[in-house]
Amino acid sequence: MSKTPQPASSGPFRAGDRVQLTGPRGHLHTITLVPGQVFHTHKGPLEHDAIIGQPDGSVIANEAGVEHLALRPLLTDFVMSMPRGAAIVYPKDAAQILAQADVFPGANVVEAGVGSGALSLWLLRAIGPEGRLASFERRDEFADIARGNVETFFGQVPDTWSITVGDLQEELPLAAPEGTVDRIVLDMLAPWECVDACATALKPGGVLLCYVATVTQLSRVAEAIRGTEQFTHPSSSETMVRGWHVEGLAVRPDHRMIAHTGFLITARRLAPGTVLPELKRRASKSEYSEEDVEAWTPGALGERVVSPKSLRKRVREASESARLAAEREASDDDPGVAESHHPVD
Repeated sequence: MSKTPQPASSGPFRAGDRVQLTGPRGHLHTITLVPGQVFHTHKGPLEHDAIIGQPDGSVIANEAGVEHLALRPLLTDFVMSMPRGAAIVYPKDAAQILAQADVFPGANVVEAGVGSGALSLWLLRAIGPEGRLASFERRDEFADIARGNVETFFGQVPDTWSITVGDLQEELPLAAPEGTVDRIVLDMLAPWECVDACATALKPGGVLLCYVATVTQLSRVAEAIRGTEQFTHPSSSETMVRGWHVEGLAVRPDHRMIAHTGFLITARRLAPGTVLPELKRRASKSEYSEEDVEAWTPGALGERVVSPKSLRKRVREASESARLAAEREASDDDPGVAESHHPVD
């Protein structure tokens, strides 16, 4: 039976755990606990050994007496601080993706455009030990970073997950027989190129969800979905989150908010041969020219480029995090290894 490993969520801190430290001014630092190492701040050093063995939610003072709150990072905290090769799917959008695509335990899910693996982590949690996530990424460097981040979080690469480097249109028919996929999530520059392949792979009633950044992408993918005549009418939305400052009678919106990050567009696969009833609409511009289409091409839309040097650094960071997580798992399986971290005087 397949199994998605879960990181420790309770109990005393162990060597190899990631810990989120909150300083006296609210500054956050996330570290991986290694026996004998020291976390240095401008207000004095804090030994990792002073944290190991303490319960989650402890307040620990450094050598200068400055106190830090130690907590295991939530998945939200982890994805916001992990090494990145590409921009991540923010938690507010990940939550909506899980809800709007109705990702359920045991689902067979396809994800394309893995980036740094943030959405992969949310999907793996949602599908549970009986589900399956097949991820596709066109760039080797991004796949390596995503693999390292997933391994760091879970302690090993889940056997409910596969990641394939290649073009979705070519690889999906080889990985998923026709009509076998429950949900497909596309986070890429030109998702309209993959709509036909997704229609073939999805089960009747299955959900296609695309995450796009601009209105031109949104428009083109909507027309591509309608053009297949194999989906329900697409539904589009964006999510904005505004925090509030609440302290005594001082209650007001935060000065800053997480506004637009992307659009979500969803549609469901029709049964073969089904003709969708015409949707009555108000008059609008539904025609477009070749010049309009040219303005929507990936080259015209632009793509954020990460330098090769920066990518190599982030791959190394993700690999090192994964190595520490693997050592933690090995120490849990072999008590002798765990004991060697804490020799008895």
